[in-house]
Amino acid sequence: MLTIRQLRYFDALARCQHFGRAAEECAVSQPALSMQIRELEEFLGTELFERRPGALILTEAGVEIAQRAGAILSATRDLIDLAQHRNKLLSGSLRLGVIPTLAPYLLPYVLPRLQREHPALRLDLVETQTKVLLGELTRGALDVLLMALPVDNPELVSLHVLTDRFLLAVPADDPLPENARVTPSDVEERKLILLEEGHCLRDQALDYCTQARSRVNASLGATSLATIMQMVACGYGVTLVPEVAIDVELRDDRVKLLRFAEPQPSRSVGLVWRRTSPRELDFKSLGQMIASSLNGPRQDMRATGPPVPPCALEGECAADKGRRIPRRKESRP
Repeated sequence: MLTIRQLRYFDALARCQHFGRAAEECAVSQPALSMQIRELEEFLGTELFERRPGALILTEAGVEIAQRAGAILSATRDLIDLAQHRNKLLSGSLRLGVIPTLAPYLLPYVLPRLQREHPALRLDLVETQTKVLLGELTRGALDVLLMALPVDNPELVSLHVLTDRFLLAVPADDPLPENARVTPSDVEERKLILLEEGHCLRDQALDYCTQARSRVNASLGATSLATIMQMVACGYGVTLVPEVAIDVELRDDRVKLLRFAEPQPSRSVGLVWRRTSPRELDFKSLGQMIASSLNGPRQDMRATGPPVPPCALEGECAADKGRRIPRRKESRP
């Protein structure tokens, strides 16, 4: 008989294309995994893999069966969630995926509150790029994602949580004054430094600065905003910074932030989950908690510069009402 265990092992092997790595992911011995794959092939009456020296390749039948196996495993996870989380808000296991341009800036405000208000919740976190997260969500390895919207997939549901505006980070000696309202042409006159390919923030910046797209070297880019801010501080160029990141990344007197002219560039940040998931109430509650955790003044932030317009959470300003661009912190010896 076909078993969920066999499908789980097959799914891992189809993704890893290596018996050792798949066995490690499934926490079983390699012989045990190999035996289950053989039994699955015998039951189905078809070879799922081409076994070559040093290579493991899905057959034509294996590719289609892998897609169907992923859907079955995802549905199985949803079935378990339905049974275990009925009438229990934010309890049990929750596997959350977060993109790197949000995780270090939002989670420090959200995680302590989650732990305090929902002690029965066991949270597992994965931080990686959008494409990988969506794949993990679709196959059921993750429950919900915190990422930039929109998502073009009819099998997924998204919930807008906050609007995150972009600011322009420039060297402190840049001729543009701090009260300037910059435009795309101001960016295009300077060298634009961006994250490496695969980060949605890179694409969002280029969508706003369309003329700069042809001059950005696609083979170059940093893996973190912290690295880019150091490059800006040293005078190598300018970059677009998400507003949620400025409390963390604005640490250097050699950098100043400038507000864009209206309409200001921004990204929609929200939660994404499978349409079949029974935990919609959990995810909506999590979205409200994320937004309200960001509400109110931050510690040690002195206001300067033009005020920030309110953001949107289901029609309300729930993430940064009344926030202003923070003054650069004093350098310390």
